[in-house]
Amino acid sequence: MKYRSTRSEETVNETYALLHGLASDGGLYVPALFPERCLTYDMVAEKSYEDIAYIVLKNLFTSFDEAELRSMIASAYSKANFSTPDIAPLHSILERLSVLELFHGRTQAFKDMALSLFPYLLVAAKEAEKETDEVLILTATSGDTGKAALEGFKDVVGTHIQVFYPTDGVSPMQQEQMQKQEGDNVNVTAIRGNFDDAQQFLKRLFVDESMAEKVAAKGVRFSSANSINIGRLAPQVVYYVAAYAELVNQGAIHRDEAFNVVVPTGNFGNILAAYYAKKMGAPIGKLICASNRNNVLTDFFKTGTYDMKREFYTTISPSMDILESSNFERFLYYVSGEDYEATNSRMKDLKQKGSLSVTAEELQRIQKDFSGQYMSDEETKAVIAQIYNSYGYLMDPHTAVAMGAYMKELREHPEDGGRHTVIAATAHPFKFPNPICEALEIQTGDTPYESLEHISAVTGVACPKQLAALQSKELRFTKVIDKESMGKEILAFVDTFKK
Repeated sequence: MKYRSTRSEETVNETYALLHGLASDGGLYVPALFPERCLTYDMVAEKSYEDIAYIVLKNLFTSFDEAELRSMIASAYSKANFSTPDIAPLHSILERLSVLELFHGRTQAFKDMALSLFPYLLVAAKEAEKETDEVLILTATSGDTGKAALEGFKDVVGTHIQVFYPTDGVSPMQQEQMQKQEGDNVNVTAIRGNFDDAQQFLKRLFVDESMAEKVAAKGVRFSSANSINIGRLAPQVVYYVAAYAELVNQGAIHRDEAFNVVVPTGNFGNILAAYYAKKMGAPIGKLICASNRNNVLTDFFKTGTYDMKREFYTTISPSMDILESSNFERFLYYVSGEDYEATNSRMKDLKQKGSLSVTAEELQRIQKDFSGQYMSDEETKAVIAQIYNSYGYLMDPHTAVAMGAYMKELREHPEDGGRHTVIAATAHPFKFPNPICEALEIQTGDTPYESLEHISAVTGVACPKQLAALQSKELRFTKVIDKESMGKEILAFVDTFKK
C-alpha cells in the first residue's frame, strides 16, 4: 500500500508513513488508492475482534504478511490489556440505541483501542525501513492520548516518548495518570497554554529541518502517536466494523441495514475512522459529530466554514477542548475530490486567515453523510443525570455530549429515529469524578479518589483497578513550562538517552 500526502504528490511506502507520521510538506498521509467497498458482512460475521482487526487492517497495511500482522494484533488485544472478554462491548440502552464501550483498555479511554497496537506497527515499520536511530515519539494530549501513548510505548526498546499537556486543560484523574506514569523511556511535561498550542508546535517541529538535524546527530528521529499518524488512525476503523457485525448478531439491524453513529470528537480522528469504515463497506448512514462549547466542527457542518477565530473554552469534557482538529485535513482532502492542491490551498487559508470554506455544492454532499451538534457543560451534566436516572447507565462527560447531540439531532430530524444509532463511549466515567458528582448531586470529596468512593457508594459502579492503584503510586512528572520552551524540553530529554 502506498500513502500520499494531503498537500502534494509526495508518495511513500506504508512503513515510511508509519515511522514518520507527518509528510515532509506538513500534510497528512492517506492511502494513495483507498480500499473502497472491500468489506462485506459475510467477511466479518461471527468473527472475533482480533479476526475483524486482521480483515480490516490487511487492506490498509499490505506490506506485513498474515502471520506478522496477526501476531501484532494478538499481542495488542490480549486479556492482559483489556478487562472485558469483548474488546469493544456493545451495550443496548433502547431498542434503537446502543452504546459502543471503547474504554475497557489499560487507561480506560478509547485511545487504548489504537495505542495498544500502534507500538507494534511502529517497531515493525522501523525494522522494515532498516532504521537504526532511536525513535522519539512526540505527543500532544488533551487528556486521554497522553496516558494511552505512554502506556503503549512504556519501555519499548528503541523508542522514547515525550508527552505535553495543557496544565489547566485535563481532568485531575487524567493528570494523575500522566504524572505517575512508570517507565524508563518516558517524559511528561505540562505547558502553560492549551492543547492547540502544543499540537501546533509539534506539527511545526516535524517539518523543522534544523531541529531534525540536531537530534539526528545524536542518533534520534521524531515520530508521533497522535492521530496525525496513520498507524494511530487505522486501528480505530476496526471497532466500527466490529460494531456492525455485533449489531447484526444481536438482531438490532439486518445485515445490509444502515445505522447511524454519534462520535464526541475534538481532533476529528475518531469520527474520521467511522468515515473510513463506511468507505470500506460498513453500512453506516449518518455520522453525527458531537462537540462541546468549542463548537468549530458543529458550525462547519452547518455552514461550510471552519473558523478558528473564536474564544477557546475549558470545559468538563477536556479531550474535546480543541479548535484546530488535525484529522479534519484528511476529511478535507476527500471533500476536495482527493485534490491535494485544493487541500493545500485551503490549509494555507486556515493558517493565514484562521478560517476556510468549502463550496455550496461540497457542503451539500457533506450534509448527506454528516451533521454536527454541540452541548454546553450544563446540558452535558443534565444528560448524565437523565441517562443514569432513567436507565441506570453512567456516562462520562464526553459520551454524554454524544448522547445529547443525538437527542438534539432527533429533534431536528425526527426521521432519523427509525434508524438504529450507535453512541461511541470514549472514556470511563470515573476519569471525571467532579462532573459526575455535580451531575448526580453527589458530595464532592477533598481528593478525586474520595469523589470516586462517593460515586461508587451511590451508583454501585466499581472503580477500575488501574485508577484505584494510582493513589499509592509515586508522583514523577510535575514540571510546568511555558509553551515557548517545548523545544528546549525535547532537547533536554534527548540528552538523557543512553547511548
